[in-house]
Amino acid sequence: MIQFERFTLSNGLRVIFHHDPTTPLAVVNTLYDVGARDEHPEKTGFAHLFEHLMFGGSINIPDFDSPLQLAGGESNAFTSNDITNYYDIIPAVNLETALWLESDRMLSLAFTTKSLETQRNVVIEEFKQRYLNQPYGDVWLELRPLAYEAHPYQWATIGKELKHIEDATMDDVKAFFTKFYNPSNAILCIAGNFELDYIKQVVEKWFGGIPSGIKPARILPKEPKQELLKEKTIERKVPSDAIYFAFKMPERKSFEYYASDLLSDAIGRDKSSRLYVKLQKELKLVTDIFAYITGSIDEGLLIIEAKLSNNTTFNEVESAIWKVLDEIKSEVISEKELKRLKNKINTAKAFQEQGMLNRAMNLSFFELLGDANGVNEEQKIIDEINERHIYTMANQLLNQTNCSVLKVKAI
Repeated sequence: MIQFERFTLSNGLRVIFHHDPTTPLAVVNTLYDVGARDEHPEKTGFAHLFEHLMFGGSINIPDFDSPLQLAGGESNAFTSNDITNYYDIIPAVNLETALWLESDRMLSLAFTTKSLETQRNVVIEEFKQRYLNQPYGDVWLELRPLAYEAHPYQWATIGKELKHIEDATMDDVKAFFTKFYNPSNAILCIAGNFELDYIKQVVEKWFGGIPSGIKPARILPKEPKQELLKEKTIERKVPSDAIYFAFKMPERKSFEYYASDLLSDAIGRDKSSRLYVKLQKELKLVTDIFAYITGSIDEGLLIIEAKLSNNTTFNEVESAIWKVLDEIKSEVISEKELKRLKNKINTAKAFQEQGMLNRAMNLSFFELLGDANGVNEEQKIIDEINERHIYTMANQLLNQTNCSVLKVKAI
């Protein structure tokens, strides 16, 4: 059970406080309710660009990192299709240094041509290195638009194409900041050995004077129900052929999301999973195979990916995968297997919650979903899933009419 307190400033900033008396460190986690799904289809990659721009200096602080490092702290950030998350880890005695830095860049970035050009070049180089010049790097640039027709999950966080970042203007980035980077669109979580009254005092001191802004309405195109199998083959300079199955799955807030997660574990989490045992261990059709979910807030994807063995055809692997999936659809998994799957999830969750940073990030994320206490309710939801739920989800999801298949042929 993760204990926490919650309060909201008059400008709309939601604040979560988690008391941890066991550490001399503090975590300041700032989650902004903006991700790649909030971008204009012709101006993608902006959420990720801002992850970098936010370290480029603010109105009163030209260099974000130096004051934090001088105070013994460190920081980082990440962007997803759903959120942008910034975090600082710092000695508790220097908490206000982190609050000063975070509040100033929330108040106003220093929009300089130098900062924009510097961070633009960083993102362009990242696009090239991670997505264009790395084996299998562009898989998600191909798989997302294959799987999604309308929803903005159809592009990756890096953006659809380099040109969108190359053409980003100062007016574009200022408008994006004004729309999404304000107290009403943020959640601040502070974790450490503090008293609640002190946290209320320092948060009000550093964030209370920031104008609230307007929380933007999120009206996204609804993804139509998929009716047919979608397939695409691309040729790339990669070590071996690879194949990716993408099945649409329920949204993050649903009970069915958790059942789908357990289903993906049964299919391909580890060396005791169905796909590994059959395709890799017994048939030796693949050198690597596993299944996972994207964890998206809206309708996400259950992914199966595999690297093919030499002299193995796509048809052989596809046929074997569908055979395994048909088997899991035709029988209810055993109580013993479901217990094993739940134990692995519970162990991973318990291990994750040992870290104060993970606790702060999870509290922020669940508050975004609707209630920070959701982090404590997950266990109950998982406990309620039975063998019949897995069977139902398998028959609902693992169908060709709900599947997009990307084949990467080595050349």
